[in-house]
Amino acid sequence: MHDEFLCHVTAYGVCGGRRVGVPLGTYRAPTLALALWWLRDRASWIAQRLDPQPGAGRVPPGALVPVAGTVPDVPAVLRAWCGDVTRQEQVADELAAGRLVRVAVNDDTTEYELLAESVDALRMQRTLPALIVPVA
Repeated sequence: MHDEFLCHVTAYGVCGGRRVGVPLGTYRAPTLALALWWLRDRASWIAQRLDPQPGAGRVPPGALVPVAGTVPDVPAVLRAWCGDVTRQEQVADELAAGRLVRVAVNDDTTEYELLAESVDALRMQRTLPALIVPVA
């Protein structure tokens, strides 16, 4: 059983013709349950900021703009992921087995990525022989 998990949330977009990542948070979870809670919390946090719920307070004029019907609804996808018990169990099983979990969703301008991995699995990878690259 893996006991500690490193979780990251990053937004990726294009700036000046280059793909750039903006870290939105990192958490070292001491338990699997806390890692799952944090990922769901961050997914909800992103969804709320992209698509505030009614009654969430005043939104500045021009802050929200309509998009084409073909653009994926990132907030809806993230909220659905948070509420899907089966998918949460799959994530828990993958993390418990020491595998990296990546949840990614994108709209027409930005990709939102939630990552989690076992700290133990990361440590075990470091024990593998290093790749030696000759320098010319």
